[in-house]
Amino acid sequence: LPDVVQLRPVRTVHCTEKFYFIGDDEASNLDEMPLMMSEEAFESAESDYHTLPRARVGQRQRGLCWLLFCGWKVLCGCCCDCLLRTCRKRKELKARTVWLGCPEKSEEKHPRNIIKNQKYNVFTFVPGVLYQQFKFFLNLYFLVVACSQFVPSLKIGFLYTYWAPLGFVLTVTMMREAVDEVRRYKRDKEMNSQLYTKLTMRGKVQVKSSEIQVGDLIIVEKNQRIPADMIFLRTTEKTGACFIRTDQLDGETDWKLKVAVACTQRLPAIVEDSDPHVHESLSIENTLWASTVVASGTVIGVVIYTGKETRSVLNTSNAKNKVGLLDLELNRLTKALFVAQVVLSVVMVALQGFLGPWFRNLFRFVVLFSYIIPISLRVNLDMGKSAYGWMIMKDENIPGTVVRTSTIPEELGRLVYLLTDKTESAKEQYSPSTLTQNEMVFRRLHLGTVSYGTDTMDEIQSHISNSGGGGGGSTTSSTATPSQGKSQHSAGPKVRKSVSSRINEAVKAIALCHNVTPVYESRAGINGETDAAEADQDFSDDNRTYQASSPDEVALVRWTERMGLTLVSRDLTSLQLKTPSGQILTYFILQIFPFTSESKRMGIIVREEATGSITLYMKGADVAMASIVQYNDWLEEECGNMAREGLRTLVVAKKSLSEEQYQDFESRYNQAKLSIHDRTLKVAAVVESLEREMELLCLTGVEDKLQADVRPTLELLRNAGIKIWMLTGDKLETATCIAKSSHLVSRNQDIHVFKPVSSRGEAHLELNAFRRKHECALVISGDSLEVCLRYYEHEFVELACQCPAVVCCRCSPTQKAQIVRLLQQHTSNRTCAIGDGGNDVSMIQAADCGIGIEGKEGKQASLAADFSITQFKHIGRLLMVHGRNSYKRSAALGQFVMHRGMIISTMQAVFSSMFYFASVPLYQGFLMVGYATVYTMFPVFSLVLDQDVKPEMALLYPELYKDLTKGRSLSFKTFLIWVLISVYQGGILMYGALLLFESEFVHVVAISFTALILTELLMVALTVRTWHWLMVVAEFFSLACYLASLAFLNEYFGIGRVSLGAFLDLGFITTKAFLWKVSAITMVSCLPLYIIKYLKRKFSPPSYSKLSS
Repeated sequence: LPDVVQLRPVRTVHCTEKFYFIGDDEASNLDEMPLMMSEEAFESAESDYHTLPRARVGQRQRGLCWLLFCGWKVLCGCCCDCLLRTCRKRKELKARTVWLGCPEKSEEKHPRNIIKNQKYNVFTFVPGVLYQQFKFFLNLYFLVVACSQFVPSLKIGFLYTYWAPLGFVLTVTMMREAVDEVRRYKRDKEMNSQLYTKLTMRGKVQVKSSEIQVGDLIIVEKNQRIPADMIFLRTTEKTGACFIRTDQLDGETDWKLKVAVACTQRLPAIVEDSDPHVHESLSIENTLWASTVVASGTVIGVVIYTGKETRSVLNTSNAKNKVGLLDLELNRLTKALFVAQVVLSVVMVALQGFLGPWFRNLFRFVVLFSYIIPISLRVNLDMGKSAYGWMIMKDENIPGTVVRTSTIPEELGRLVYLLTDKTESAKEQYSPSTLTQNEMVFRRLHLGTVSYGTDTMDEIQSHISNSGGGGGGSTTSSTATPSQGKSQHSAGPKVRKSVSSRINEAVKAIALCHNVTPVYESRAGINGETDAAEADQDFSDDNRTYQASSPDEVALVRWTERMGLTLVSRDLTSLQLKTPSGQILTYFILQIFPFTSESKRMGIIVREEATGSITLYMKGADVAMASIVQYNDWLEEECGNMAREGLRTLVVAKKSLSEEQYQDFESRYNQAKLSIHDRTLKVAAVVESLEREMELLCLTGVEDKLQADVRPTLELLRNAGIKIWMLTGDKLETATCIAKSSHLVSRNQDIHVFKPVSSRGEAHLELNAFRRKHECALVISGDSLEVCLRYYEHEFVELACQCPAVVCCRCSPTQKAQIVRLLQQHTSNRTCAIGDGGNDVSMIQAADCGIGIEGKEGKQASLAADFSITQFKHIGRLLMVHGRNSYKRSAALGQFVMHRGMIISTMQAVFSSMFYFASVPLYQGFLMVGYATVYTMFPVFSLVLDQDVKPEMALLYPELYKDLTKGRSLSFKTFLIWVLISVYQGGILMYGALLLFESEFVHVVAISFTALILTELLMVALTVRTWHWLMVVAEFFSLACYLASLAFLNEYFGIGRVSLGAFLDLGFITTKAFLWKVSAITMVSCLPLYIIKYLKRKFSPPSYSKLSS
């Protein structure tokens, strides 16, 4: 290869999508025109122009409050964004010249080709981890309290009392982060150390992936990862193209076809420098992206982008750190406890009369009551979440489920909105051993005057067999050429011959217009090179598989194979079809126009080898093809009919070209492709000049098969009070049909189809019309949705949230994520997004809880999700059973841990008030550490095994899920109940110990602490709803540990400085007086709660207990 050939660079343009909310000039009077939110207002049309919009009134009413409470956050955020933009300016993007094989000639500096997924380095690890921990109020609070113990005047007890729990939490966190960092480092090192072959002037050399530079010529073998973004120069495949696997880049499992640059593919092995320069335009099909894998042959490419400038790195977005609603609620309760702690300390100092250094005493009381906010709260909750994740992954009823985000399992029990793509609710599912697949089945072929369904496909087969498969374009068939076809029309029945000819033309067009490539796996050679000549001779169905970028394409080609016209071979320049008689028809590919989301169609120009005729075939969506084909009166109607049946429609057309027409088109097309500026627009304009007055051949309908368990699963979720929104890119009629067939919309439910709107006035009128409907499902297109959100965001979301189901069709991935964020902003409810494709990733990451399905569309969605499942039906058990248990258990565990801290703080307050409000600790440091660990930790943590309803009952009565979304298991009401219980029990324990043991005052610590431990063990038993054998073991193990400590650690049971070192007498705890008095105190503290619980369950039982009984 010459070292002077300059390749035009591939420019990467970064743009940020912005939404501007502006009004129409034509409808300026709509500024004062509100949406009518009541029936009376709707009847009065004049009131529209005299009332302010509802949203605008709300904005004015909240103005001052918003400025005081939220405005400062917005201002601070804007200032921080400005600073970040100033400090971190993006590198200016500009064109680059790449010298093939001579990277040293480049004057620019490019980043190293290294993969780095580590969060920290050696210097930032400790500061980074500490910042992530202490940005939470709970940990920061304990850090301040622990640091205060270094001040002698503020020291309350031993340092380990405060630093041991905090150190334990930080150590566990740092060890976990360190393990993750080491794993990331090893993975990165393994990837960066992979060896590749580089072509140089001295021959081939081996280089590491991290040493590859821009301009290097790299050889990539079959099944080897592509190390950097490259231009595809040459391949060992005789076709001049190769397949790559992009599942690690975009999650798609279908192979992608890449084409080598034509001029470099044709070059001989040795080229002299004196050869003329080569000028050729590059397209997306000539690129090989980093992190993809070569699936066929060996390729040679020139590196154009390395390291952080590669496409895979630039497209990587950092997912937001999701925090569960339960964690936010507990954080608010923690702040409330802190306020209560400060108030209690102020009361203590006030009762002292603010004597002496009262400010120091105030801080000592704050430290003394610090156990009111237990640091073990976060430890227990984190361990509990890990346990929930383990239970989910070990559930045999939902095999293959993976918990990727272990911090939000409780969110599964709080969901109100479920946003799903159509493919998740409408695809065919298989057994867990074979991953989820999307099966497309050809159902309908419509020719305008006649329609063929699954039961009449044999007629098409007979037509193809009788004509030989040429379809009017082959000299070997009965209707070989147009002239022969015309001569036969007069000889036989005119209608029959006409239908036969049209069928053959339609089937041939479907067999030719696609991007499918037949692959013969069994013919792969030892060195990875396919013997194309040998494969051309072997057309066995057993050895042939089809590869395409879309399952729809494969479904169409397989249908033509069943009809008798089989695609047996394809390369860059030709494709071959086999007729039912075994004859091979060869067509030369002149041009291909791939499908894009903008054009919504694809085309191909072929030249038939036998006749030399040139034909343009095109297929696409009806909205794109309606203006291209010749006038007809049936296309729109039949498209609507097929869409109502739930079929994906494609319009197929053709146009015959003369040699002069094609030569003129080719020259203009090649000139447009060589343009440097506005190349895409110029190419599209040239292609559109050819797409005029095309002959309409047929309309096809492909079915996306429904899964058997989708309907009961959606019905289960709807009965659970979950509102389901279906967001799809399909047309409106198809989405509506899928919603009905999958029972997303019940049979007796009305559907309101939102009319297409393009202006503010139209949106206003249509929203008012929709407001009059009650309890009906909404179907709206993406374009209309964008108009409504531009002018009436608040009103639209409020109306849509009242619908039992919403279907958004023609939605882009960006719109899907935008809808999720709108629901989060305008409602206080939790959202869940479920998807299985790369286009669902943004929606999954934006939702409070993201669920990915591993399927045929790839693993990108499942890897980006918080939870990964293998079948859509598993979501029912995931939410109804595991979501319920996780939320209920975490709520009980969190409140019990706070109760454990509040009760001992109450005892401390009573103790200090009895001794002249002295800031002296009641229990020594070891007892405080033991109280939160070995004495009560195992019984309290065993609450993660508790369940109020059996899994079968939760699935049988999904209505129980509605109570969870109300958040009644953890609220200020339940929190206040636990506060009252803690105050009552703490007062009884301390006053009882002082009252009954007045003569043995030195034993008050052992007496009160023993009663405290027994009370906590009994309270765990009171909280448990379903006993597990591990709960019983935890209760007795903790009791045994405490009794052993009484015998062997009696020196810790004095009353600190007041007792002057008094020790516990072993004989004292064995006396009957000690036993019955401790039992009496414990009974007084616990028995009333047991009685209240019994009476409540008898006269006001919860809904789940009624079902259990």
